Amino acid sequence: MDDIKCAPRSWPLVSSEAFVPVGPVAEIKPGTAKTVAVDGREIAVFNAGGTFYAVDNYCPHQGGLLSEGWLEGTTITCPWHAWCFSLIDGEMTIGKFASVDVFDVRVEDGQVSVSRTPRPEAA
Repeated sequence: MDDIKCAPRSWPLVSSEAFVPVGPVAEIKPGTAKTVAVDGREIAVFNAGGTFYAVDNYCPHQGGLLSEGWLEGTTITCPWHAWCFSLIDGEMTIGKFASVDVFDVRVEDGQVSVSRTPRPEAA
């Protein structure tokens, strides 16, 4: 399991109580997503080449489900109108017109866990 990674972080660590287990690593194959509910919020968890990312599941344009979009590298494309977002920072890839919330992900003992709260926006 040494080849399983989470997105790199440059923000303070939070306690384990702030994370919710959402399923085993094997449930989210490379190149796919899983939709999970964390504290009543729908989050898309992606496995992008063995690295796990989590973002708000709804596109801010018109609510398309990002978990049903096209994943290429660390970019997810909304299946409704092709708005593209970085899984790393949630920013729209063609400009700062819109963004989606990004959640920290942990992988421990073969279990994927997602932060209860979105990552603070960069200043």
